[in-house]
Amino acid sequence: MFWTTFNKLQLSPDQLRPYTGCLYGFVGDQVEVRGHLELRTTFTDGVLSRIENIRYLVVNAPSAYNILLGRPMLNRLRAVASTRHMKMKLPDLGGKVITIKSDQKEAKRYYENSLKTKRGVFMVTTRAPSEEGVARAEIARERGPEPAGDVLEREIGGKTFKPGKSLDQAAHDQIVEVIARHLDAFAWSASDMLSIDPDFLCHRLTMDP
Repeated sequence: MFWTTFNKLQLSPDQLRPYTGCLYGFVGDQVEVRGHLELRTTFTDGVLSRIENIRYLVVNAPSAYNILLGRPMLNRLRAVASTRHMKMKLPDLGGKVITIKSDQKEAKRYYENSLKTKRGVFMVTTRAPSEEGVARAEIARERGPEPAGDVLEREIGGKTFKPGKSLDQAAHDQIVEVIARHLDAFAWSASDMLSIDPDFLCHRLTMDP
């Protein structure tokens, strides 16, 4: 649960219990956790309903969303979500199916707002940035990472590398020699990545068989 949602619900910070763990975002930045609390949450389609006690982790981070339910909670609810149909179905305590529908226009607006949040540019500076500096930052942000200077295409062992054009000949030759000597260290496809323990690198889906 995001802090803005916590405030909209007019909940008291005294209800929060301390949380000692750490939470990291998709880009590796640490997210501030204010604490956790348990709330009775109602899932309803206007006819059928189901009430569950859910433990929410309250985080102070910008988001276009209010609450995110994780897979453990969805599994506990035995819920099935379809992004294509923009619906979620889950059984009530009597076995009947609750169908929760999403509003397409509202979902689109939330998605666009989330993109705006992610596209924000933050600067820390001791002086006012010049218009030229801001323009360069905007262009770099749109295009993504690029080489700092011009490059030369060089074929080494049947593979194409791009060493910097500004290198002097001695440094260029030395880099080419090192790459050629350790060419087997580069993975060009999944078949090149041998001897990787699947317990170390393996993607699993948390699903009921």
